[in-house]
Amino acid sequence: MIVIGEKINGAIPTIRQAIADRDDALIRERTLAQAEAGADFLDCAPSTSTELEYDAMCWLIDTMQAVTEIPLCIDSPNVQLLKRILEEGRVRRPGMVNSVNEEGTKCETIFPIIAGTDWQVIGLTCDRDGIPMDPEKKLDIAKRMIDKADHYGVKLSNFHIDPCVMALATVPSAMVDFEKCIRGIHEYAPEVKVTGAISNISFDMPARKYVNVNCMAYAILAGLDSAIMDPCSVDMRSTIYACEALRMKDKGGRKYNRAYRSGKVGIKK
Repeated sequence: MIVIGEKINGAIPTIRQAIADRDDALIRERTLAQAEAGADFLDCAPSTSTELEYDAMCWLIDTMQAVTEIPLCIDSPNVQLLKRILEEGRVRRPGMVNSVNEEGTKCETIFPIIAGTDWQVIGLTCDRDGIPMDPEKKLDIAKRMIDKADHYGVKLSNFHIDPCVMALATVPSAMVDFEKCIRGIHEYAPEVKVTGAISNISFDMPARKYVNVNCMAYAILAGLDSAIMDPCSVDMRSTIYACEALRMKDKGGRKYNRAYRSGKVGIKK
């Protein structure tokens, strides 16, 4: 399971304030915590107003890169900002772009820049009409993006499709729809990875962690490859390690046992 740490995001009140105050100590602390927990990528999402986003993104990138070599996931709905960051080469090593979709020309803007490189990219299953509720429509969008990525020479194994997990509280079929999308994407293009912001499914639900960990388990069974999540969550990490052992992705549970001994699996003390 590829883990994309979600904790450096301006949508989180403490991070939003840290960005406004340029509080590098807090950003470094949260960055290191996720890196030490085993994140494979670290989300870098200012989530600020358009006029402030470039400066905030540059500051976050520099602050995070000062304390870790973990690849960054540069995250913005502004495709021109992502394009500028990529072309300027501010990120020291290839990471991940979050995200493209079928709204406008986002794919056509980003794909030519990352083609033939080790950069990875997330594609959201939405278009000019927004996020569809019907999983079949999400699959249609995913297929169009996959075809474009292939056309531009983006390595399909570096492409992560996010089917936009819906909230169970408002969409009772959210989990079933998510599983259908995971399987459908893999049937169309086995090399492509499927990702998701797992915690979306528990929005407005009580005891959210139980919904999240069970969503993760079902999604892994369906073929989930990566997840945008809190890597410091012992519950989520425990679920991933256990599922990988049960599904024979970790034969004999060696990784599970090592994680338990290191404190990454089990009851948080």
